This record gives sequence, structure tokens and C-alpha cells, in this order.
Amino acid sequence: MRFAEIDRETKETRVNVVLDLDGGTKQDIDTGIGFFNHMLTLLAFHGMLDLGVKAEGDLHIDDHHTVEDVGIVLGRAVRQSLMESDPVVRYGSNHTPMEDALVLVALDISGRGSLHYELKFEREKLGELSTECIKEFFQAFATNAGINLHIKQISGSNGHHLCEATFKGVGRALHEATRKSERRQVSSTKGKLG
Repeated sequence: MRFAEIDRETKETRVNVVLDLDGGTKQDIDTGIGFFNHMLTLLAFHGMLDLGVKAEGDLHIDDHHTVEDVGIVLGRAVRQSLMESDPVVRYGSNHTPMEDALVLVALDISGRGSLHYELKFEREKLGELSTECIKEFFQAFATNAGINLHIKQISGSNGHHLCEATFKGVGRALHEATRKSERRQVSSTKGKLG
């Protein structure tokens, strides 16, 4: 069972994430930021993940700490859930369309987390989610999961569509990369990841 439950508490936030990589039927997400809840639900649904997220943060200041800390904890949950896994495919990529938007997502579960991000938003906010925090979320997620993550806008100008295509695409790529490999050993000629 590829499952993790991670808690993190700071002076700014309290975050709990429950993740099952082999679920796909349950999403229970409450971050206090409606649009962010919607995006995480899309990531989990299209990634065929069971995902529970409960976050309480200093939203009276802004959304930055909450969004970034959810990324940290979700990344750690992905990393932990893969620790007990049989070897996985490791790579996943797709082009995800949403109306006018087309976004390329490619990732490598390498053990070395990094983000390469090319999205341009014309609006400062989508609902109560600051568009600058989208990059912060994926940076925190990729670093803590040990994933090399590429996100590239191919077309589109509607911020809602771009964001939705991105979260769906990351979910889809994560699902592809975390499928069990037919190889009997880790998917690296080095013999280990990281």
C-alpha cells in the first residue's frame, strides 16, 4: 500500500495531508482558499489519487504561507508513499488542453527536486489564490517530493484555464510516473535515485 500521512505545524500554518497513490475515488480538501481547493481536487482526480488536505493558515495576511506549506507537505507525502513502493516507471509527461490553454507537463521522480516553470498569468488572483503562489506551490512540491518538474505554457491567455490545465497535467504525469515498473530494479543505470 503506497500511503502516507504527514503533518506540519509552524507559527504560520498547520497542514495535514493524507495520500494514497493507488486510490482515485476520494478527495477531501480544505485549505481555506476555494480556488486552490478546486485545483488540488483536479490534480488528485486526474492523478487517480486519494487525497485529503486540511490546512489552516494566516490567511488574514495573505495566501502565500498556506499555499507553499501545502506544497511542502504534499511533496513529502509523495516521497514517503514511494519509499515502500516497488520500482516505478519514474517518468511522466503530457500535453493537457483546457479551452484556449495548452500546457506541457513533464516530470522525473529522480530524487533530486527542481522546478522549471514557464507560465504567464495576466491576473494577480484567481478567486482568492494569488497567481504568483502557483509557482511557489509547485516549487515546494517538487523540491520535497524529489521530482524534477517541468511546466511550460504552449498557448492560452485565460488564467483559470491555464491553471486548470497545469494542475490536471501534473496529476496525469504523476500517475503515469508512479505506475509500477516492469523492471525488477530501480529505473536508473546508477542503481539508485537521488
